[in-house]
Amino acid sequence: MKTKPLRSPAAAVAVLTMLLLGGGIALAAGPDRIVGMPGTTRSEVIGANGMVATSQPLATQIGVQVLRQGGNAIDAAIAANAALGLMEPTGCGIGGDLFAIVWSAREKKLYGLNASGRSPLGLSLREVKRQLKKLDREDLPPYGLLPISVPGAVDGWFMLHERFGKLPMSQLLAPAIDYAEQGFPLTELIAHYWARQLPLLNPQPGAFAETFTIDGRAPVTGELFRNPDLANTYRQLATGGREVFYRGEIADKIDAFMRREGGYLRKRDLERHTSEWVEPVSVNYRGYDVWELPPVGQGIAALQMLNILEAYDLKAMGHNSAEFLHTVVEAKKLVFEDRARYYHDPAFAAQPLAGLLSKAYAAERRKLIGAEAAQRVDAGNPNLYQGDTIYLASADAEGNMVSLIQSNYRGMGSGVVVPGLGFVFQDRGQLFSMDPKHNNVYAPGKRPFHTIIPAFVTRDGQPLISFGVMGGGMQPQGHVQILVNMIDFGMNLQEAGDAPRWRHSGSTQPTDGAGAYLRDGGRLALESGIDYTTVRELMRRGHKVQYARGGYGGYQAIRYDPQQGVYYGASESRKDGQAAGY
Repeated sequence: MKTKPLRSPAAAVAVLTMLLLGGGIALAAGPDRIVGMPGTTRSEVIGANGMVATSQPLATQIGVQVLRQGGNAIDAAIAANAALGLMEPTGCGIGGDLFAIVWSAREKKLYGLNASGRSPLGLSLREVKRQLKKLDREDLPPYGLLPISVPGAVDGWFMLHERFGKLPMSQLLAPAIDYAEQGFPLTELIAHYWARQLPLLNPQPGAFAETFTIDGRAPVTGELFRNPDLANTYRQLATGGREVFYRGEIADKIDAFMRREGGYLRKRDLERHTSEWVEPVSVNYRGYDVWELPPVGQGIAALQMLNILEAYDLKAMGHNSAEFLHTVVEAKKLVFEDRARYYHDPAFAAQPLAGLLSKAYAAERRKLIGAEAAQRVDAGNPNLYQGDTIYLASADAEGNMVSLIQSNYRGMGSGVVVPGLGFVFQDRGQLFSMDPKHNNVYAPGKRPFHTIIPAFVTRDGQPLISFGVMGGGMQPQGHVQILVNMIDFGMNLQEAGDAPRWRHSGSTQPTDGAGAYLRDGGRLALESGIDYTTVRELMRRGHKVQYARGGYGGYQAIRYDPQQGVYYGASESRKDGQAAGY
């Protein structure tokens, strides 16, 4: 029997659909969506014995390899972080700082680590201002020698390893050393940032061009990149421990370079560096205990936002509706004014931490949220209520879980590289205020305000989720969006990260003066996927809406399911990364 050709595209699709369905095959709801998961780019990763999620697939594989070799989640996190320092220097490295939250399965408790460095002892506020006058600027510059503070990441690795590690450090650093010597192929997004940052950093003192370029240019996607100097530095750490970095040969090289080039960091700054075990702090949000580290970081901003939002029925508003977005953005505005005024190094000034996290204080601040976008917002008085970055997560068969974040601050940091060491120094000192009346004012031997924050969720005293959203001031906003997506809207781990995000900017910064406050309402950036009727309504309410590519953070997460006894992993679809388990 002859059949007539199907001339109508619609008819052809209909017949094809019937054939597929008849054969027991379900068509996807769209070319980029999976049936049953209309809001996600891919399914969650599931593993019974362990899980690692990072922003670079090769680093993830190294972490899984360490788990398979008998290492635990802490070992895997250190090994993966070392690999990221090589493979993603646009976001991290041992010239930067580190923060971590660790769930110890044996002790059934959370540990917090602040491995951030301090400003040079020999650099006074008066000298800083004298140098700024030469540069014709009022704040610390993003690049060069002036914003460099002591790198804390290496000490953080060894603090974590000493307390929790199983495998020798030499074994944990071996994969990164091998890749540094043999080369690794550059991934797409990291290549993009590398090329974008290169023109800003190349003129700085030291060996930046020799270390981070190929014949004076940035490496491109798929090209093998080697860093033999970093391999040598890692090898010294593997054999000599933290002492070689803070008291030995590496410290001597840093000191000599800084003296020669007019920098301020000295060996005595490195020798006196100490990381701190700190108590994570939490608030309960709809039955879930959400944990962050206390300042100098900005983690409690997420907790303050959750306290304010808890009184609203966000689910009834509808995800990313105008009412929902208006409410969460207004909460962010309120909290970020507190962030600018009260988040600082607690060793130099008292902090109203209990007041900031008080439910009563949140209720008082909540009264300021109206139907229109607030244009003028100031910090509250919590004293009345007293009583570019990488993120990775790992988990193991014993039940240990790690939430770790590490950064140079601005991508590739200060641009300053000591010849022969293979890493760039952070520029975290740029986050000091120059106002003597501000609690975050620059001072010798002081930790600046920090943006990088790891997070953790427990329920009924049991570990549930280790997660983070890298990206400057986006981080606490991202933490809240992820949690609300899961807790209020029932999204799974991957859906919660894939959903369209918002980012509010323009709030007062911890680098501003002591009396500063939000004067113009700031700006609200929205990802594609949010309906334009929603955008129009937000604009009608007074929000200054803009669309922006990028800048919405980078998410990684691991969730433990105690009923199934397995881990679920998710990785940011906006990054090069991967979640993997076994």
